[in-house]
Amino acid sequence: MKIIYGPVPSWRFGRSLGVDPICSVDKICSFDCVYCQLGRTKIKTMERKRYIDISQMKKELEIAEKRNIDAITFSGTGEPTLNLQLGEMIVFAKKFGFPVVVLTNSSLLSDKEVRKELCNADVIAAKLDAPNEDIFQKISKPTENQYFQEMLGGIKQLRTEFRGKLALQMMFVKSNKTHANEMAQIAREIRPDQVQLDTPLRKSAVPPVSISEMDEIEREFSGLPVISVYKSKKIETRPYDSEETRKRRP
Repeated sequence: MKIIYGPVPSWRFGRSLGVDPICSVDKICSFDCVYCQLGRTKIKTMERKRYIDISQMKKELEIAEKRNIDAITFSGTGEPTLNLQLGEMIVFAKKFGFPVVVLTNSSLLSDKEVRKELCNADVIAAKLDAPNEDIFQKISKPTENQYFQEMLGGIKQLRTEFRGKLALQMMFVKSNKTHANEMAQIAREIRPDQVQLDTPLRKSAVPPVSISEMDEIEREFSGLPVISVYKSKKIETRPYDSEETRKRRP
C-alpha cells in the first residue's frame, strides 16, 4: 500500500481509510500552515497535475475497503485538489458504499472545475482558519497572489452548488483565537452543515489552545451545528501499514 493508508482514528469521521492523491516524500501544498503536522511545505504551488498512478490507487482501494471502516477520506501529503484526476478518484471510491470525504484547504475552490469534481463527494471539509487577509497570511502562508476574499468566495460558491454535507474545519491557535466571533459570523453567512472546531493536538510547531479557551470559542458559535475536538469520542483502529500511515499522520 503506497497510496491508501490507515484506517486512522478520526474524531470527525470515525475509522477513516485514507487516499493520498499526492504521495510525495516532500509535502506539496498551496499553503504552508503554521500548525501543519507534516511540517513545512517543501513545494508550494497552485499547479494542478497528475501526481499518482490512478490504476494503482484503484487496485489498492479494492483491497483496502474490505477493512472495518466508516469513511473513505481524500487527504495525505498535500492538498488533494492539486491532483487533476481527483474527480475520477472520487467517483471510483463511491462505488464501495462508504461516505467519501475530501479534506481541502479551500485554496482552489474559486476554480469552477475543482468545485465540479468535488461535488461528486458525500462530504467536503473546507478549511477556514481566518476572518481576514492579515490572519490568513499569518496562519495559512499561501502561495503568492492568493488572497483571503478569493478563497472565501470559492467556499460560498461551493455552498450553492454542493448537495452533500459541507463542513467548515477551523483550526484555532494563538494567532486567531481572539477572532472567533468574526469567524463565527462568516460561518453564519456560509451556513455549513457542520462547523469543526479544532486545535493542533497532534505533532505541531505551535501549541494548541486550552480546553477552557476552546469552550470560550465554542460559545461564539452559538446556534451553529458545532463539534469540538476536545469533546470528541475516541476511536480505535489498526492501520494496514503503520509506516505508510505515519507519513501522513505522524
